[in-house]
Formats: sequence, structure tokens, C-alpha cells
Amino acid sequence: MFAISDYDYHLPEKLIAQTPAGRRDQSRLLHLNRADAQVSHHRFADLPELLQPTDLLVVNDTRVIPARLFGKKESGGRVELLIIDYASAIQNRGNGQTHACECLIRASKAPRPGTRMDFGPELSAVVKTAYDRTFLVEFTCIKPFDELIERIGVMPLPPYIKRSHPSDHAPMDKTSYQTVYAAHKGAVAAPTAGLHFSEELLEQLRCKGIEIVAVTLHVGYGSFMPVRVTDIRKHRIHAEGYEISQFAAEAINAAKAKGRRIVTVGTTTVRTLEYAAGDDGCITPGTGVCDLFIYPGYRFKITDAMITNFHLPKSTLLMLVAAFAGLDRILGAYAVAIQEGYRFYSYGDAMLIT
Repeated sequence: MFAISDYDYHLPEKLIAQTPAGRRDQSRLLHLNRADAQVSHHRFADLPELLQPTDLLVVNDTRVIPARLFGKKESGGRVELLIIDYASAIQNRGNGQTHACECLIRASKAPRPGTRMDFGPELSAVVKTAYDRTFLVEFTCIKPFDELIERIGVMPLPPYIKRSHPSDHAPMDKTSYQTVYAAHKGAVAAPTAGLHFSEELLEQLRCKGIEIVAVTLHVGYGSFMPVRVTDIRKHRIHAEGYEISQFAAEAINAAKAKGRRIVTVGTTTVRTLEYAAGDDGCITPGTGVCDLFIYPGYRFKITDAMITNFHLPKSTLLMLVAAFAGLDRILGAYAVAIQEGYRFYSYGDAMLIT
């Protein structure tokens, strides 16, 4: 249960989804019942029939920024940059035309402090500090920084989604790699379980009486970082900024007090709520940094049911769902999903675990 090898499984490459379903709510949905380990097969649009009118649905309303930038170094060499701390880029404004933030940089040679880069006539940058794996970069722009990033940036898709060229499918990805309820900019990866919701489906859920509230956790690049230890208990998970409003906290606490189910959409929402919950099972509103690593043995305080995608082998996300449903049940459900040809990972199909 604590060995990294326990979380391995074989996935045929053809089942790694490269594009989303034609319609968000037409992706497939596998329902796993924890009580008897039974699975059933549905469309995501069937969700209103699978949930109860008294359920409270909690989503993550972070908004993914197109944080990948392609440009050239002053020497002429190509460079690719990924902004991993967008909030700091907006806050550290300098004189209003400069913005400093932490970035990953890919180039033929690791850039040194003082290296200058151009990303078009309106945006340039210079490396200020080199850390272990990241760099502090100061951008200079002649137009509002966030507007430039939205216009020239490319969505930071996971590495298993292949594009022949960075601009391939770029307009589509800016829409499809974003939830319909995305509100607060700051993520460099999508809370992918939420990608299946359409506006129509959300309205159907509300009409059934299901209450929907949002929390915010800005998903970081650490979501793609592999676990490099053989004993998962020694792993240190990445930290991510979160915010829970007074309204959301009160709604969740009230539902919990009445014995209603809390249905979380995505592992990011699970981590946010479980981190913010006290020993009494009540959510405390506010902002902070979440670094909760959930793996088997964890006792859930808030989450009663979960909507999630299918996750990579040996990933912290797989460990979280295994903690919730049981490792054997999850691996059994994954084996069924593979046999039935479900599509995996970010653009893939979904699971409902109750």
C-alpha cells in the first residue's frame, strides 16, 4: 500500500485522449460503488440521475492561463518558457510595465542570469535569478501583461497530450482545456474533472435541487511531477494557493450538519476541502497554501462522493482516489475501464465514486 509499485498499471497508448469529447457532457462516466465494488457505465450527461437532490456539489473555479510562451534568446536560439507563478507576475508589477515571476525554461543551454528573451514586439524578458530547476524572470511589456499572455500564450497541456506544433489546436485548447465555470486566473493545469460539465448540465443539476458551490485552488505544475521515492510516505507534495469564501464554507458546513452528501468535483477540490477542514469536520473560510498529500490510510472529513478523471500510474492523484475508494477497487475499476475502451487522463472520460 505504501510502495510506489503498488500504483502501477499498464495503459495502452491508444487510450490516452488527445482531444476532448465532441460535447463536454457526452464523455463516458464509470460509476464505482464503494460498498460492493460494482461498476456501471453511463454518459456524463446522466449525472443528474446518479446524484441525489440533497447533494451539495463542490467545484474548483480556478482559471487556466495560457502560460506557455515561445520566443528567442538574444543570441537567436529558441526558448520555451512556462510561467508557474502567475499570481506573483501580476502582483510584482515594478513600475507597471515589469512583472517578475517564477518560470520553467527550456532552451538548448540553461540560461544564466542576465539572459534576455523576446516573445514578440510587445513582450520581452530577462532572467534575474537561477534556482535549482526554475528561474525568476522579469517581463517587460508595453501593453497590459495579462492581455498579452491571453493573446500570445499557449495552453500548458500535459506532456502526454501531443501536438505536432505548439499552435496545433491552440484555439480549441484555450476553450476546451477550461471549465465553463472558470473564474479566477492562476492555474497552469486544468481541474480536469470539471471539463465534463456544460452549462446545460449545470442547469439540469440545479433544477433537480442540487446545490453547487465553488472553491478555488490554483493547480500548479507540480501536478505533472513524478513521485521519485519508493515509499510514497516520503514524498513531499507540491503546494498550491487556495481560497474558500465565507459563502462556500457556510454552505458546506450547513450541508454536512444536515447529513447531506458532499460531492467533490476533482482531486483538487478534495484536497482543498480536506486541508481546510478542522478536526470537527467544519470548513474554515480564507486563503492559504495547500500542501496536503492524501494516500491510503487518510481519513476523509468532508468528501462523501467524488467525480474524477482516470489518472496516471504512480501519480499522487491515483493515490488520492485509492485512499477514498480502496486501492484494489480502484485498480479493478481501471482494469474494467481499459477493457471497455474508456479514454484516459486530462481530455479523457470520468468516474463517479460513491
